[in-house]
Amino acid sequence: MDRRQTIQKEIMDLFRNHGKRSFRPKEIVKKLGYSDNTDYRLARAVLEELSQKGEIAAVKGNRFTFRPPAGRMEGRLSVHPSGYGFVAVEGFEQDFFVRSRRMNTAIDGDLVQIGLAARRPQDKRQQAEVLSVLQRKRTSAVGTFKHAGSYAFIIPDDKRLTHDIYVDLDSIEGVNDGDKVKVSIEGFEHRGAAPIGKILSIIGDPNDPSIQTLALAMSLGVEADFKEEVFQEAEAVSAQISRKEISRRLDVRNRTVFTIDPVDAKDFDDALHIHPLSKDRFEVGVHIADVSHYVVPQSELDASALERGTSVYLVDRVIPMLPEALSNDICSLKPDVDRLAFSCIFELDRSGTVHGFKVAETVIRSTHRLAYEDAQAIIEGGQGEHPLAESLGILQEMAVKLRAKRFKDGSIDFDLQEVRVVLDEKGHPIEIVPRLRQDSNRLIEEFMLLANRNVAAAFGSGDQPFAFRIHEPPDADRIMNLSRYVAAFGLELPHDEGSVNPTDINALLRAVVDRPEAAVVEHAALRAMSKARYDVSNHGHYGLSATHYTHFTSPIRRYPDLIVHRLIKDQMASRKAPESEDLADMLQHCSEREIVATQAERESIKLKKVEFIQDHIGEEYSGVVAGVSKFGVYIELDVLLVEGMVHVRDMSDDYYEYDESSFSLVGSGSGKRYRPGDKVRVLVAGASIENREIDFSFVR
Repeated sequence: MDRRQTIQKEIMDLFRNHGKRSFRPKEIVKKLGYSDNTDYRLARAVLEELSQKGEIAAVKGNRFTFRPPAGRMEGRLSVHPSGYGFVAVEGFEQDFFVRSRRMNTAIDGDLVQIGLAARRPQDKRQQAEVLSVLQRKRTSAVGTFKHAGSYAFIIPDDKRLTHDIYVDLDSIEGVNDGDKVKVSIEGFEHRGAAPIGKILSIIGDPNDPSIQTLALAMSLGVEADFKEEVFQEAEAVSAQISRKEISRRLDVRNRTVFTIDPVDAKDFDDALHIHPLSKDRFEVGVHIADVSHYVVPQSELDASALERGTSVYLVDRVIPMLPEALSNDICSLKPDVDRLAFSCIFELDRSGTVHGFKVAETVIRSTHRLAYEDAQAIIEGGQGEHPLAESLGILQEMAVKLRAKRFKDGSIDFDLQEVRVVLDEKGHPIEIVPRLRQDSNRLIEEFMLLANRNVAAAFGSGDQPFAFRIHEPPDADRIMNLSRYVAAFGLELPHDEGSVNPTDINALLRAVVDRPEAAVVEHAALRAMSKARYDVSNHGHYGLSATHYTHFTSPIRRYPDLIVHRLIKDQMASRKAPESEDLADMLQHCSEREIVATQAERESIKLKKVEFIQDHIGEEYSGVVAGVSKFGVYIELDVLLVEGMVHVRDMSDDYYEYDESSFSLVGSGSGKRYRPGDKVRVLVAGASIENREIDFSFVR
């Protein structure tokens, strides 16, 4: 066996012994003890050869990983609107590329089995072919109904569904051409054919603004209506609280309990009270609706709540996780009625330092329902005679110190501007305004964070299964890319080969706060972060610099919080908790549903922004460059607070190319440069409701 063959065997043994782990070439050379340049060059050549043969796979970050025998793997398919797709396989950092002709009958979201093709030198990614569909992710779709005489079909709203869906003519009674409908996906006549299905429900006329947002949410997988059996179960829940139930709980109805929520809120998850214990010590109660008392495992209500995972807050409505009989009434901590709660009772000093903590099942009676605006006026001293003035003053003092300590300890201070779309009575947008974050918002935020952290530390540190909200450190490659990006603005982000301290992220955000590119740098930093998710394993929360964190404070609108309440009650009663595997599956599902809900919320706002800007086509506005790519320049308008794009194809004054080193678009003839943070003047050129896109052109 010559040296090349020896190195090849040692490399393959290394991969086989480490399963799905990936390695950089330098790591492989170091692990195998190759010290001279000849062995290093041979190892690099062997890696490329093995990759081209398909025996190992090249993945993201100049890494290689083992490819299982026969090249058959399972993964989740994501389809691009252009027709091609990518399959994410656990343990592989880079997804596998699938051409449209190699999709078989798979559609976006399916769990598929793939076979890997031999990698060619010119391939940027490992290519694969879908061999079979193991599990359909989507069983239905939303789209526009079209009747073409002898046949009918649906044009899906979700562009990731790249084929029309042909429908059974027996299912089209009462449907008008152009209606938005929900349709089943029941199969394919043969490989490569369009899917077939039946119309399940008529959503309505797409020209109705309320139908537009509803269809959008449903197309993303949000279920709007509850099943009849879920409604019936909710209506059967009694609002009466028995004396026996009260007697076994901590009764805090003698405390002055109050809620602070948005002015239009109806689902009051949380409430507070503060009671002096001494001159410098206070009892602070964080009271959370005891949803787990009413929604029990194996019930129709519970199955429905788990399936939804979360409430969805669209621009014009809330699609609740629980029927309104529970979410807006029986569970909601409304004023002047007795309510069951699950409470964190703290002993705090004025600095917010915790001197005592317990969790208890309680009965409360809220005495005041405040909107954030009401609470803000009291905090600012505009209502000095208000009965909550002193309580809010002390809580505000604590919140300020809790917040300062949190940032000092490394919690990242992202404070991105959010907007609120104001609608008229018919659902049409009439104004887009900044969403204010004031002291009253931050006060509630700090005490919810305090409760979540202490609950996680108290109940998530033992051997019993627990549900954590985790946020892992950012990927090294993303941090190195962020470092290069901010360097283009003369900024520095210290890091150790992609490992960065949260305090350095905060220092970056502070350094840019008064500069024109502040928003784009903050957005770039946020994009570099990992996605927070739910897990049975505790990996800490990077963004909050917390060793333990969970979601405890919103069980009316988040299923993981309901899970946490049940797990805590199991521990308190020494009951057996669910199996970790079952819990892990539920939490993964909830993480997926959170992504869907967030997308629906953002897209509904984007929809109304596009509708709003249609009345301003042909008008000129000032804006800032929010981003640049080879396709064009992304602009955010200063006054109207909408985002759009100047396509490079419409920049006719020069031939523009993307300069990766400066993250800018540069004219090859004039040298004119567009880069993030630049102030520009644009004309609103067009807006597409269907694509939720706004086009601008530069004013010369």
